[in-house]
Amino acid sequence: MNARVTDPKAGEASVVTLPRTDKTAPAAEAPQSPSPAAEAAKPAAAPKKKNGRRLLLMTGVPLLLVAAGGWFWLTGGRYEDTDNAYVQQSKVSLSADVAGRVADVKVVENQTVKAGDVLFTIDPQPYEIALSQANAALATARVNVEQLKVSYGTAQAQLKSAEDTLAIRKAAFDRQSTLVTQGINANATLDDTKLAYQQAQSEVDLANQQVAAATAALAGDPNIATDTHPAVLSALAAVEQAQRNLTKTTVAAPADGIVSNVSSLNVGQFIAVGTTIASLVETESTWIQANFKETQLAELKVGQPVAVHVDAYPGVLHGSIDSLGAATGSEFSLIPAQNATGNWVKVVQRLPVRIALPADPEIAILKTGMSATVSVDTGRSTLDKMMGK
Repeated sequence: MNARVTDPKAGEASVVTLPRTDKTAPAAEAPQSPSPAAEAAKPAAAPKKKNGRRLLLMTGVPLLLVAAGGWFWLTGGRYEDTDNAYVQQSKVSLSADVAGRVADVKVVENQTVKAGDVLFTIDPQPYEIALSQANAALATARVNVEQLKVSYGTAQAQLKSAEDTLAIRKAAFDRQSTLVTQGINANATLDDTKLAYQQAQSEVDLANQQVAAATAALAGDPNIATDTHPAVLSALAAVEQAQRNLTKTTVAAPADGIVSNVSSLNVGQFIAVGTTIASLVETESTWIQANFKETQLAELKVGQPVAVHVDAYPGVLHGSIDSLGAATGSEFSLIPAQNATGNWVKVVQRLPVRIALPADPEIAILKTGMSATVSVDTGRSTLDKMMGK
């Protein structure tokens, strides 16, 4: 089928120039308009500079971080820290040395007291009676010693009389013996005189025993002072004990501090000897007990400075290591761990370290049992340790 061609109208026709496709044509005759590849190559020069910066950041920043970390690691390790630390103050259990009923209570819960302040009193009447009995026993002991001295004098007098009688009996026996020897008297007349002489000798021996007994009753010293006799000394000790018991009916504070747990102490309550009825927290001495891991103890020494942070205290407390514990806390527990069974898992132990605080009135706000954070300045960094300084 033949296509019909119509001539274009005027103004509708235009001349189109087609590029040459001859491959042998010189390159200079190529069209002057830029190709798409050339246009894409031009903006590629800018990313090249950006890639260099990115490479610098990717390598420089890690190196900087490693260098900074190494510097901090080498210059660190000087301080040993732990938050397992607590404020400590001496605690005294208050009890009565004598039994009895409470007659009066002078303090209330959490009251601040000074050493010597009266806390409570026990009914003193039974102990006043005991003191009177002890004084009476002392007087009796002194009278008995005086009687022993009199008995010693009597024994001495009896001995003197027996010795005089013995001398007379001996003289009579000697005369009779002479007359019998000369044949003037018979031998029978000598028997009565000899018997009297022997009886006098026995009386002297008995008197000597009585003197010895009286001397022994006076502790071997007839001239002993009355108050140095053992019986009197015993009576004096009983009086002192009774006086002490009477004094102990008044219970006083042994030191400055704060009284606690006295709410159950009431008038009329019976208290046994040694029963804890209250507690006294001494505020004069305050220290920190820090429990360091055993891996931290190598660099800790007595006297090293310590910075203490307590939540209740606005600033930083400065103290020093006072002493290192003699054993780990588990060794002083009620039932120490038995590690000889073979079924043992290693656990890092902690050793108590006592940190002394200066006597500062501002630390009076610290209460025993408060938690603290401590930092010990060992004076040696990791670099110093590596260099053996």
